[in-house]
Amino acid sequence: MPPKAHLLIVDDEANTLASLSRVFRLARHEATVCDNAAKALELAKSQHFDLILSDVVMPGKDGLALLEELKMQGVLAPVVMMSGQAHIEMAVRATRLGALDFLEKPISTEKLLLTVENVLKLQRLESENRQLRQRLGKHRIVWQGEAMRRVMAQVERVAASETRVCILGETGTGKELVARTIHDRSARAAGPFITLNCAAVPAELIESELFGHEKGSFTGAAGRHIGKFEQADGGTIFLDEIGDMPLAMQAKLLRVLEEGEIERIGGDKPVAVDVRVLVATHRDLEARVRDEKFRQDLFHRIYVFPLVLPPLRDRSEDILALVEHFAAQVCAQNGWKAVPFSAEAMEALQAHPWPGNVRELRNIVERLMLLATDGQVDLATVQLALPKTLPGAHLTATALGAGPLADRVQSFEREVIQAELKRSHQNVTLAAKALGLERSHLYKKAEQLGIDLRAMRREQDRQD
Repeated sequence: MPPKAHLLIVDDEANTLASLSRVFRLARHEATVCDNAAKALELAKSQHFDLILSDVVMPGKDGLALLEELKMQGVLAPVVMMSGQAHIEMAVRATRLGALDFLEKPISTEKLLLTVENVLKLQRLESENRQLRQRLGKHRIVWQGEAMRRVMAQVERVAASETRVCILGETGTGKELVARTIHDRSARAAGPFITLNCAAVPAELIESELFGHEKGSFTGAAGRHIGKFEQADGGTIFLDEIGDMPLAMQAKLLRVLEEGEIERIGGDKPVAVDVRVLVATHRDLEARVRDEKFRQDLFHRIYVFPLVLPPLRDRSEDILALVEHFAAQVCAQNGWKAVPFSAEAMEALQAHPWPGNVRELRNIVERLMLLATDGQVDLATVQLALPKTLPGAHLTATALGAGPLADRVQSFEREVIQAELKRSHQNVTLAAKALGLERSHLYKKAEQLGIDLRAMRREQDRQD
């Protein structure tokens, strides 16, 4: 089984290091030992520790100086101090510097382990409280209509199981939000929820991100790195855009799903992990299997329960509730006064096709709050905030004519992106924001659709 916690023990006495290390090992903790403050500081900056246990009296830099330096360097690991020469003033100073506890040597094994368990429990509670505060504000699914009612019924049904779920939908439809909801309503809700966007991590780094690496396993590996699967132990891992995962990595992921264990890069033994895997993609996975860009065996492992999210254009009845939700969220984040939306403004928002889906709507609502005049958001404000060339107003025969659906969708997407780039004078950042996309995703989408961004920029410069 994986260790319960990774501890750093700092003491200049070899016997103390050996005995504490043995105690923690028997209690299923992993301990790294260090005999001086300078080395401890470097270790704490390069590796993640769940707890640092340090002696106070040491040659050179003492434990209190180390504690002060740790806080100055932004090391977040909790620190417990210990000393055989303890007095009230020393304990008070350690507490003021940020130590969570102060132990007087000799320390009984029972008291030592109890202190460590209490500190780790406190850290878990603080982490859960932070996550809960975030979820209450950011991670609530807002819906009113029939389309999302059906989706939420499926979410409720599958959340109670350990079934692997493949969440399908266009970019911006809220796939990660649904994954979080499945986790929060599952038996693993108290465990971690860890995410990785497979399309955002370079191919040469994705194995390290998922499975971790040992110190010195490759150039630049200055310390041990715990990967996403180990971080998610006892909880859920969400692999977004799994359709973009490199084929070589797909084979390694398949082994993890089959065996329930990972192996760090440079490691010499497997590490068991207890993780529920949720995945998502905007791609047609079955088509990618046919094109040999996605492994068929992995497809059957992850495609156990497909969950399809409708695009926002197919759930216009939810737009009013979403606008109210995002407006309240934006006001709370910025300390702004609430601004009402006129009936005409709401009608215009419902009529918009929202190619960027819920993500685009969230961005537009924030833009509307900034543009609002006379104490409300009216139709003129909406017309000013929405893209000038609305998708659908200029469709050509290519997009509307005959041909496979995929070809027509690509033609439509190509025209929408080209129109938005033209409107924003080839400013990719502005175009991406208007479309509700990440800048990197717009670059990737343009490449897929055969849009030459450099050529369009040169043409724009020539016209200017």
